[in-house]
Amino acid sequence: MRELPVETVQDYPRPPRLEQVPQRLLVRLGGAVVADTTRGLRVLETHHAPTYYIPREDVAARLTPVAGGSFCEWKGRARYFDVTSGGTSARRAAWSYDAPSPAFADIAGTLAFYAGRMEACFVGDARVIPQPGDFYGGWVTSNLRGRIKGAPGTEGW
Repeated sequence: MRELPVETVQDYPRPPRLEQVPQRLLVRLGGAVVADTTRGLRVLETHHAPTYYIPREDVAARLTPVAGGSFCEWKGRARYFDVTSGGTSARRAAWSYDAPSPAFADIAGTLAFYAGRMEACFVGDARVIPQPGDFYGGWVTSNLRGRIKGAPGTEGW
């Protein structure tokens, strides 16, 4: 498997860009596969770790909708799910956009997962580290350079 190219998060665009992911995406919870795809998408935004989206058809876990949601100025309104797999449940561990803005229409019918609430997430062979903080759901891989938003003191920039 080829290595991920070096990327600097300050070089990511604003407004964000949506692109296809050439690597396999794999998510595990409770010793079981939650999601496995070669059809993933990612959103790149300045100072953020990429957020990966997986087609619902490639998700094997049980998803339970939960109350509440959030709003992204670029993508629209998100809703959240508890994720159950391998006898383990993770609260508010995934989200989706049912009717995203036109620029992000391709993520309708996909799910993103908080890496910190899963057992393990991978981009190709690279194991993911959760984006700092408790709000953003980007996946940090060892190829990323620069200061990633999310840690205390970085939320406002």
